[in-house]
Amino acid sequence: MPDSPADSTAAAGTGTNAQTTATTQQPAVQQQQQAAPAQTPQTQQEVDRIVLNYLNQKGYKQAEIALKREANLLTLEEQAAALAAKDKEATGAATPAGPPPPTHDKNEMGDPDAYDQAYSSLRRWIENSLDLYKPELMSVLFPLFLHSYLNLVNRGLKEQASKFMTSYKSDHLEMHSQDIARLATITDAQHIKENELAQMYKTNKYNVRMAPVSFELLIAFLQDNKFIVLLRIVNQHVNIQVGAATAGEDEVIGIAGHGTHQLATFNQQNVALGQMPQDPAFREQVEQTLKEEEALSGGDTIMNGETPASLLEEYKKVKTEAGVDSPSRDDVPLPPFKGSDIQAEIEALRDSRKRVALGPSSLPSICAYTFHNAQETINCVAVSEDATMMAAGFSESYVRLWSLNGEKLRGFRSNFNPAHIHDSNDLNRVKEKKSSDSKKLIGHAGPVFGASFSPDNKYLITCSEDKSARLWSTSTLTNLVCYKGHNYPVWDVDFGPQGFYFATASHDRTARLWSCDHIYPLRIFAGHLSDVDVVKFHPNSKYVVTGSSDKTSRLWDVQRGTCVRVFTGHVGAIHAIAMSPDGRMMASAGEDRSIQLWDLGSGKRMKKMTGHQGTIYSLDFSQDGSILVSGSADCTVRAWDVKKEGSQGGAGHRILQDDREGNAAGSINGTVASSPVLAQGHGQGALGTGATAAAMERLNKKGLQTGPLESEDHLATFPTKRTPIYKVQFTKRNLCLAIGAFSGN
Repeated sequence: MPDSPADSTAAAGTGTNAQTTATTQQPAVQQQQQAAPAQTPQTQQEVDRIVLNYLNQKGYKQAEIALKREANLLTLEEQAAALAAKDKEATGAATPAGPPPPTHDKNEMGDPDAYDQAYSSLRRWIENSLDLYKPELMSVLFPLFLHSYLNLVNRGLKEQASKFMTSYKSDHLEMHSQDIARLATITDAQHIKENELAQMYKTNKYNVRMAPVSFELLIAFLQDNKFIVLLRIVNQHVNIQVGAATAGEDEVIGIAGHGTHQLATFNQQNVALGQMPQDPAFREQVEQTLKEEEALSGGDTIMNGETPASLLEEYKKVKTEAGVDSPSRDDVPLPPFKGSDIQAEIEALRDSRKRVALGPSSLPSICAYTFHNAQETINCVAVSEDATMMAAGFSESYVRLWSLNGEKLRGFRSNFNPAHIHDSNDLNRVKEKKSSDSKKLIGHAGPVFGASFSPDNKYLITCSEDKSARLWSTSTLTNLVCYKGHNYPVWDVDFGPQGFYFATASHDRTARLWSCDHIYPLRIFAGHLSDVDVVKFHPNSKYVVTGSSDKTSRLWDVQRGTCVRVFTGHVGAIHAIAMSPDGRMMASAGEDRSIQLWDLGSGKRMKKMTGHQGTIYSLDFSQDGSILVSGSADCTVRAWDVKKEGSQGGAGHRILQDDREGNAAGSINGTVASSPVLAQGHGQGALGTGATAAAMERLNKKGLQTGPLESEDHLATFPTKRTPIYKVQFTKRNLCLAIGAFSGN
């Protein structure tokens, strides 16, 4: 309905009044606007923020970033992203990245303990970080430690600088002992100017490589905790290369042209690698026993009518005398020898007479044992030195023991009273009536991950997820002792060559030394950054070698409990370690599918052997140390020439080519055999390094090269159909045993 005249008049009146009111207020508003600058002045920064807000609402991103850069309003994250994008555009590759220049915090810079607080917090955070990122994060600690110390000295804080050096230098002595020794003498700002090493570190950036996630975690931690002093050091003195690490990246770590990683100095500590000299009384007893046996037997003759050398004469030739680098018998105290030890020594001497000589032209024979229907549950395998017994640990928390020489195993009845056992007849009466080829040993409360037989085969030691190790008697098939000390699951265990001692490796990043007569550990070997996955005794029992998920292996002195060698070079976790019989060499392997051969005396790598296409689970040397065998997840056993000199550069490798679609060269039923079609470094048609690279590129384009190059140290491949090899071991007569679990996949 149309409005009434009254309504129209009212509306018109209202509009007139409103218009009049607005007209009368306009001069007042103009006066206020003119007076505003004098009452609430706006700084240039506030104006910039108003403009930035306007640009952000309109979506002008490029203009917003440009204004922020000119007005110095970029956040730390935006500056880091801008630098990374600019470098990537300029180089087109993985480029150095670093945090933005931090603003000065006067309160923190004025605090003489700022460096100590920030560094200790970062150190503690890295120590508690995930094992996946810990090695990369640890690499940035040394440049931060070094420049924090120099900055404290430069500011005249001598007391704080000395305390800082004393508190944290032990963390870096293994890798940087020479540099720390020289820089520790700097106590004045003038010394920094005169010291060439200090000037080199101050004028050159320290190169570090990190994965993107590690870099982001580091910068986020420093920013969240406002550790400005450390952010400034990272920005000014550290060159972080963000990208995935590969096998050949060691040379980019540190300062170019300077031997930053000074492991050679740390690895110069004196070690006694010679064989343990025999007890004179024990040697006399063995010689007397051999004389009595020869007098009773009257001597033996061989098939051609010639009389062989007597065992006594051979024993006098091979008996162990104290050498220049032999350890003292007091270094590893042992219990008195028994009559069984004398018989074991004589049996070992007989085995040495029947030992097969191995070499490149005489490869070992391999006896393979295969577990069926056990791939998902079996965790470890161990074989006794005389190859008469085998034990396996399972995820169902039990250990199964097998007899390999045909003798049946008989345990004890569960209801007998040990107090009623007085002689062997009583012992036989309480044994089970039925015997079998295998027995189940029950006692652990979690999956069993490691097992090892004592040298005399009387005992078996096992370790488990239940944080314990258990000692079993192979005669009574009972659990004798439970050893507890680790805080987390125990991954591996190894009996010493002389018995009595054994070592364990655990998820708690330590290895421990035990003796059978003590329920607590004698030594704790701490130093690895991640899980200790494997442990092995040195042949003279004075040292223990460990391999870890931190991609390093270490040699420990059991007497002092300290690390005397560090071996770096792997790019994956180490799962297998083997010691040569003479104690001079060590081989390590694991997830990176390569075998590294080390000289224990110098701590240097002798060579790298490649060819496996899966994780390597086990290694072992032949009795003369000339052949090394390896078992892998690629379902093969491979033999390697230890004596052959290591190849240089790209030479000394064979390229494998496929002759069938989807499989590697010579593969049979999914397993890889040794069947090279391109050879490099020797013979007719040898390829140069450039030709090798071109051939590799062609194979990669065709999708034919699926694994690493096969080094010339490789002698032979022994494939299985579908059985990953978990354990390889040489017997005293150089027969190679290989054990695995059949995979139905």
